[in-house]
Amino acid sequence: MACGSCGTTENGVPKGCKSNGNCGTGTCGSGSEKLAVFDWLSNMALPSGQKPLDLVEVRFKNGRKHFFRNVNNFQLTIGEVIAVEGSPGHDIGTVSLTGELVRVQMKKKKVAEDSEEIKKIYRKATQKDIEIWQAARAKEEETQKRGREILGRLGLKMKLSDIEFQGDGNKATFYYTAEERVDFRQLIKDLASAFRVRIEMKQVGLRQEAARLGGVGSCGRELCCSTWLTDFRKVNTASARYQQLSLNPQKLAGQCGKLKCCLNFELDSYLDALKGFPKQDTVLETEKGRAYFVKMDIFKGLLWYTSKEEGSKWFQLTLEQVNEIITLNKAGEKGATLEELESELVVETKIDFENVVGQDSLTRFDKPKTNKRRNNKKRKPRTGQNPNAAKPATNTGSPRANNKPRRNNNPNKEGGAPAAKQGANPQEKRQGPPKKRRPQNKNRANNKPQGEGAQVAKAQPQAKKPQGEKKPQAQKNGPAEGTRPKPRRNNNRRRKPNPNNKPDSNPKKDA
Repeated sequence: MACGSCGTTENGVPKGCKSNGNCGTGTCGSGSEKLAVFDWLSNMALPSGQKPLDLVEVRFKNGRKHFFRNVNNFQLTIGEVIAVEGSPGHDIGTVSLTGELVRVQMKKKKVAEDSEEIKKIYRKATQKDIEIWQAARAKEEETQKRGREILGRLGLKMKLSDIEFQGDGNKATFYYTAEERVDFRQLIKDLASAFRVRIEMKQVGLRQEAARLGGVGSCGRELCCSTWLTDFRKVNTASARYQQLSLNPQKLAGQCGKLKCCLNFELDSYLDALKGFPKQDTVLETEKGRAYFVKMDIFKGLLWYTSKEEGSKWFQLTLEQVNEIITLNKAGEKGATLEELESELVVETKIDFENVVGQDSLTRFDKPKTNKRRNNKKRKPRTGQNPNAAKPATNTGSPRANNKPRRNNNPNKEGGAPAAKQGANPQEKRQGPPKKRRPQNKNRANNKPQGEGAQVAKAQPQAKKPQGEKKPQAQKNGPAEGTRPKPRRNNNRRRKPNPNNKPDSNPKKDA
């Protein structure tokens, strides 16, 4: 227990860090980093004729520290458990600082070396003292639960945050927070009769309570008050106004319910940067009218102004332009309009990151992967076809020698299907939108022979196959050997009709 969570041996010496009781930090992962002090004067010899300081700083629970006088000149080291004078009885604490640094801490806390409030050190803690101390510390959690039940029964508007037992177990200190003054005289009587110990009530602030309980702030790190911050300065809303922050209590308040202590950290830098800026209530007189302040960017040196006529439109100006207009207004002159001043601004081009090292892009895996071999792959052979078999001999004179001639089912188009027979049902005609005609090529049409000997090629209707008769396999790969493929007919080419071969009847009228 002497050094955080690394535990103690039988004689009270901390174990785990192998420091033999001389711990330089006093933390060991216990979350009490702000309580650790490094004695950087321990290796320096004192001037001749000067006696070492007989005062020692001792740390207790919840970061409580007091100074004690080493009247018996014990050889004490940082992290050692000792028994000191209490009120009444004795208390058990841990040595946090020795040597000349104690004198510096006493000056900081304004404690005189010859003060009567400084109590003395009894002895180094024995094993029996440590056992009694640990037994008293084990009762704190149960005592806190019962104490909150008593508070709820009495109906007092106070919050019991923590309890600390004295080292000998004869005294208990109750830490509480309350917004108003509380009369707890009856509470002390009830607590004393319930726990049979001496009761002491101590009120703490909300910041001190958050420092003892700990937690994680909105920045993602552990609270400053529970790690390193020891003095709690006053924080007001003026710190947020100087930093141009919106006065949103949900964002500016910490876990203690008060304004965040970190608002004071960068306040000095903002105050130095604001020395060259004009006041926010300064009104600019321009040729077009008055301009009012909206917001500013302190570190970029930019300000935004607007007018009553165009309140929804903000104009961006530089600090030099605003100071120039203020100087003209003091001399009785008006500055240029906000539109002209904004147009004079030079827009800074943002330089993108140049990859000079040759690193790959982080988004290279987001693009879909394309297969470059897709176009080079050979087509798979059809099912039932041997790719190694020899192809039958075909007539390569026509590009569509292996295919059947096209059929034109439009009866109005010359060279198409034959006219329908008389008496046929007109609903049996093939329905569908007419096909688009290819534009006529006059050169080709003029080169064709005309006359009585010219014949018009008509598409013959294709004979229907009998049901159940399958097409031979050889028709897929080409015509059978010994047969001549039919020539390709271009039915889309329009030919001039022969007057000698006119149809006898009009299919539309007959229908």
